[in-house]
Amino acid sequence: MVTVTEKTVDIDVILKSKMGAKAKFVPRPLVSWLKRIVHQDQVNAYLWESRHLVGTEWLEECVRYLDATLDIVGEENLPDKNDGRLYTFVSNHPLGGEDGVALGAIIGRHYDGRFRYLVNDLLMNLPGLAPVCIPINKTGKQGRDFPKMVETGFQSDNHMLMFPAGLCSRRKNGVVRDIPWKKTFISKSVEYQRDVVPIHFSGQNSNFFYRLANFSDRFLPFNLAMLFLVDEMYKNVHKTFRVAIGKPIPWQTFDKSRKASEWAQWVQDKVYEL
Repeated sequence: MVTVTEKTVDIDVILKSKMGAKAKFVPRPLVSWLKRIVHQDQVNAYLWESRHLVGTEWLEECVRYLDATLDIVGEENLPDKNDGRLYTFVSNHPLGGEDGVALGAIIGRHYDGRFRYLVNDLLMNLPGLAPVCIPINKTGKQGRDFPKMVETGFQSDNHMLMFPAGLCSRRKNGVVRDIPWKKTFISKSVEYQRDVVPIHFSGQNSNFFYRLANFSDRFLPFNLAMLFLVDEMYKNVHKTFRVAIGKPIPWQTFDKSRKASEWAQWVQDKVYEL
């Protein structure tokens, strides 16, 4: 479990853990730039001040900290928390941070904290999120552990909140949209007989981010754009986001008439219609 210290996020420590003795050769101006990009001092101050909160309460405090206003449409479509059933909530991922925090706050409040994230990004390393994240084997590669995380989540007595794109949205031909959704949420929702609740979250990142993301996806072997997600989050403070919740889609909908990957694309299209 991640513990909170007065310096939970420490670029110097991260570089040393990744590079060993070679870390001392990283130019200090570059280290200072990295600290500014990840807002090390601001993030550490927030994590320290909110260290007494976990789960839904931490998420709600984070929404307040970012001064995000959530305009929720279709809240009546959230299934009754006492109906005895479990659901899979799926959303587009336009921002890569603020959207995950806000949706966790909404779902967590409605279901008394009975939900778990299935995300494959930096959110999993935030101390306040520990109670609502599926544990991952720290010694293994996330790609290898992901099927185990999925199985653990769907076998649990918790609702699942997923961003099936796996990455935050990209801009192609002037349109901001998720990359094609992965089919896992379809196959597991059918296997565990969970209806799927589609959610659309508004908002977008900066022009710089989309240019960098497209460059990174095309030319680099790693996701350079992810490094700037915290910076993008701070650019999105004081904003209003529309959150549209659609009617639950019965798991029986996803029959053999289409492949799971085609059903995933169908649900993604439904989300963008909300």
